Amino acid sequence: MELRPVATFFVALAALALLTCRHQESAQGTVEAPAERVRVEVLNATKVHGLARRATQYLRDKGFDVVASGTAREQRDSTLVIDRTNHPVWAGRVARAFNGARVQLSPDTSRYVDITVLLGATWRPPTEPFYP
Repeated sequence: MELRPVATFFVALAALALLTCRHQESAQGTVEAPAERVRVEVLNATKVHGLARRATQYLRDKGFDVVASGTAREQRDSTLVIDRTNHPVWAGRVARAFNGARVQLSPDTSRYVDITVLLGATWRPPTEPFYP
C-alpha cells in the first residue's frame, strides 16, 4: 500500500486551506485593534435574522467592546457608522472593519456607546473557518 499519494493530497489540501484563510483576511481588510475601550452598539437594519449577532462577534474579534446589539427601526441598504462621542478616529476604525462604511457624526451623550453601527443589506459577514 502506497501512502505517498494520500500524503500529497493532504499537504495540498492544507496549503489550499491556508491560502483561503489568508485571502479572506485580506478581503475583509486589516483593522488595528483600538488601544482605548471603544464601546460599540450594533443594530441590524435588514431583514436578515442574526446579522447583528454575527457583526458583534466580528467586531469583538477585532478588539472592539460591543456593549449592545439589536434591531433597528428602519431598513437600510448600506452600512452606516454613527459617531456618538465625536471621535472620528474610532469611527473610522469601525468603518474600515465594515469595508469603508459611511460615517456620520451625531453626538448623543445620553447613550452609553461611542459608536452605533446600522448594518445594511449589502454587508456580508466573513465566512467562518471550517475545522473538521
